[in-house]
Amino acid sequence: MKAIRILSILSLAAALSANAIAAPERTGDFALLDQNGDFHQLSKYRNKDAVVLFSQSNSCAASKAALSQFNQLRSQWESQNVAFLLMNSAKDDLASVRKAAQDGNIDLPILMDDSQLVAETLKVTKAGEVLVLDPQRLSVVYRGPLDSHVGDMLSGGVANVDETMTMEVSGCDLSVPNTPMLADAPDYATEVAPIIVENCAGCHREGGIGPFAMNSHLMLQGWSPMIREVLMTKRMPPMQVDPSIGHFNNANYMSGEDLQTLVSWIDAGSPKGVFSEDPLSNLQYADVKSWQLGEPDFVINTPRQEIPATGVMDYINVDVELPFTEDKWVKAVQFIPGDETVLHHLLTYVTAPSEDFDGGEADQRSVARRFLEGYAPGKVEAMVFPEDTGVLIPAGHKLSMQFHFTTNGRATSDETTLGMYFYDEAPEHENFTRSVSTMFVIPPHATNHEVHASYEFKDEVVVNGLRAHMHFRGKDMKFSVEYPDGSMEDLLSVPNYSYAWQPTYQLSEAKLLPAGTKVHVTGAFDNSELNTANPDPDKRVTFGLQSWEEMFIGYWTYYETGN
Repeated sequence: MKAIRILSILSLAAALSANAIAAPERTGDFALLDQNGDFHQLSKYRNKDAVVLFSQSNSCAASKAALSQFNQLRSQWESQNVAFLLMNSAKDDLASVRKAAQDGNIDLPILMDDSQLVAETLKVTKAGEVLVLDPQRLSVVYRGPLDSHVGDMLSGGVANVDETMTMEVSGCDLSVPNTPMLADAPDYATEVAPIIVENCAGCHREGGIGPFAMNSHLMLQGWSPMIREVLMTKRMPPMQVDPSIGHFNNANYMSGEDLQTLVSWIDAGSPKGVFSEDPLSNLQYADVKSWQLGEPDFVINTPRQEIPATGVMDYINVDVELPFTEDKWVKAVQFIPGDETVLHHLLTYVTAPSEDFDGGEADQRSVARRFLEGYAPGKVEAMVFPEDTGVLIPAGHKLSMQFHFTTNGRATSDETTLGMYFYDEAPEHENFTRSVSTMFVIPPHATNHEVHASYEFKDEVVVNGLRAHMHFRGKDMKFSVEYPDGSMEDLLSVPNYSYAWQPTYQLSEAKLLPAGTKVHVTGAFDNSELNTANPDPDKRVTFGLQSWEEMFIGYWTYYETGN
């Protein structure tokens, strides 16, 4: 073994002397979904000694031929704490990639690099190319063909590599765009700013929930490194879901073309270009302090809440008594936040006079509740319920409101206002929100503890909204339906769950579920040190109301058809 090791080192040294050598290339962090919708982020592989990435293409004979060799390398090293991944930067569509994986018996994740941004960042130019990555340093230590040098690199330990080896590789050209020179960079005023206006500036404005305002070229230029990082790791825009499953009015989809424009502009140095007036300097935003549908029928001023400058605040539950002596049907509702920079979210339910409300999470049965509406950062539009549907407030009932505040370094206060608009006559359908949950025990240091909950609708219903709820250890959640004939359909996938964003995703087209349909909520927790939000990976975690404990609840908003 010692002789083999010496030969490997000599071989590696000879290759290094014969090829172009550069300082270790830091890639930065990045994230992609694979062909199954699972989320992969380079930094979350830092428990591995190395990541070996193979550039795959459905139509490239070279990559197909090298795949068996890649699997041989995998069989030797996967058990030795090395991760193996494929990446498709050939712009093959998802269906064809899935078929290729099935036909080729490929059981590895194929990361879908539709925008080619990761290939551009990693300087991958051909299908069949192999990269060896150091997930600790977020760097490339080898780039080239799948030959003996890859094994040599792994034998020596990537942590011991001080220089990046780059070797010529034959394969199929991926036509990956090069990092643009200054003269070829996207134009700030006509190309970059419109994307910022559409996707970012609503929250990133003076007084908005974003940590800085995107109100000028200078601000964008100064924050460019962070903007690039959150785009490449899919932290922003928030509320991202798997775009291949369903479609939602309020999911923040950003096209690959827009991502390519922003990142290319940043990589070119965030040039100012030429303009007479900065297009971000005089943006007009919807007035979150005014009623969009006219004066409401009933207005509630919530109790003043004092928010400290720092620290973590528990949820605040407030009961609001109502004076109604007759039933009321709500057709629309709007929240006006007192201080939207600290109001992370607000949930409002209709509750019985004697009901001791805790947000509903403590009851682990599947429970249908009258959910009025919620507020989340960036939500400025009034919520108008689907035609001829509404939320019933029976006479004598009250509202139970659950506030979640986040500190931002400045002591402040919040007095949020709620306005309700009523039907003159009762609508045909009543909206309900049903929780689908289960109990669980998460072991210490578990990276992917899977959980499943289900419920069967006895009657025909129409689903129009879905919401995932977990705490800091939440990793992913998927909503699926099992029809009476046994067929399955996925409705929503949140592949990279964030406790910071918990909206109700409004289906673009409501889904009719026949009587006897079983709904499933599946997901996983990450209780390891790889989860940077984890309060304590040494803890054995069970259900609890506090954020350092856990919950697993899928909320289904629906109405019964009466059929």
